Amino acid sequence: MNLDVFDPRIYARGIPHETYRRLRDEDPVRWQEEHEVGGWPAGPGFWAVTRHADVAHVLRTPGEYSSWIGATQIRDPDPADLPFVRQMMLNLDPPEHGRLRRIAAKVFTPRRVERFAADVERRARLLVDGIAERGECDLPVDVTDDYPIQNLADLLGIPEEDRGWILEWTNRVIGYQDPEHGGAARGPDGAPVNPRSPAALRDMFEYAHALAAVKRRHPADDLMTALATAEVDGRGLTDPELSMFFFLLVIAGNDTVRSGLPGGIMALLDHPDQHRRLLGHPELLDSAIEEMLRWHPPVLSFRRTAARDTVLAGRPIAAGDKVVVFHASANRDERRFAEPTRFDIARRPNDHVAFGDGPHVCLGAHFARLQLRIFYREFLWRLPDLETAGPPARLVSNFIAGIKHLPVRFTPVSRSDAR
Repeated sequence: MNLDVFDPRIYARGIPHETYRRLRDEDPVRWQEEHEVGGWPAGPGFWAVTRHADVAHVLRTPGEYSSWIGATQIRDPDPADLPFVRQMMLNLDPPEHGRLRRIAAKVFTPRRVERFAADVERRARLLVDGIAERGECDLPVDVTDDYPIQNLADLLGIPEEDRGWILEWTNRVIGYQDPEHGGAARGPDGAPVNPRSPAALRDMFEYAHALAAVKRRHPADDLMTALATAEVDGRGLTDPELSMFFFLLVIAGNDTVRSGLPGGIMALLDHPDQHRRLLGHPELLDSAIEEMLRWHPPVLSFRRTAARDTVLAGRPIAAGDKVVVFHASANRDERRFAEPTRFDIARRPNDHVAFGDGPHVCLGAHFARLQLRIFYREFLWRLPDLETAGPPARLVSNFIAGIKHLPVRFTPVSRSDAR
């Protein structure tokens, strides 16, 4: 059996759970070759970590497994780009990480997030209104792609006329290996250009600084104003830090929900008994959301780099080795979850790692859960006989468990009756 968990094309066919199971049972910290894919050159390889306890350990011990040394994507960044990439909070270790985390916590407060709940509810209702009379739709394209973009733009304070950029930037960064999203841009030599490089993201960064300048002149109660003016320990964000904060919020803040929403719907439709159970017991929605996240985590993997020689699950890891944790595998670990291959909307406890663990646990998890809860509450009970109308199309990516297309059908409901 091929135990490759690197090739992004594998994930277009579905999350490779059987491969993960074999690795958890037989080789939970296994050396993975990093072969050439789509013009991207082969890399040095990495340790694939697949058990829940080991994934949690790696994420909780930045002194052993660093986000800063080689950043957090599987493929190595260009050495010339690495100093800039290291300005992002996601790619820092304590204590430097703590300063940016404190700025983020100061501006990304539950109060600020909850203030947008009414707008999120109205948007979910209008989006469902838009397809309610049709009796069918392509869920991501017609509904769920737009939902987190608009919510995030409200939170950031991005003007209506500029919001199309968010989807363009996200597809460019997240979908760069997927032909439907155009793949990666090519340089003069025909080699693919890293879409996360400063040069490839120049338009995003220029926009971020132009927006920050506007917010300083005309402050508002939004996240971009807060970021542009925030200070911790007497210092605000440097220009590169502001650029990378904007990148993190726009990409991660959008794609987590964008991937999680159709993934959760798909999980319910693949388990009609649990779908019916939820419709009859709406009080289970919060636990159902946690089970959907366990079942279909938006983020498949994250990379760390060994800061020193260490041992993980009996494997000697050399300083400088890449170590990649697989969230989707950890969430099905038989050592952590009772009957992990059973989808159970009332599962408790449910300590999945869909939003990570340790100092880098997802800062936007509260906002993501708010959006998921509001959307499911609006969508599922208004269209109770929802069913799949065709196979899903998944993103070519070993990073994000994206759903590009999910045809569904339902009994048409009039807009007025649906309200």
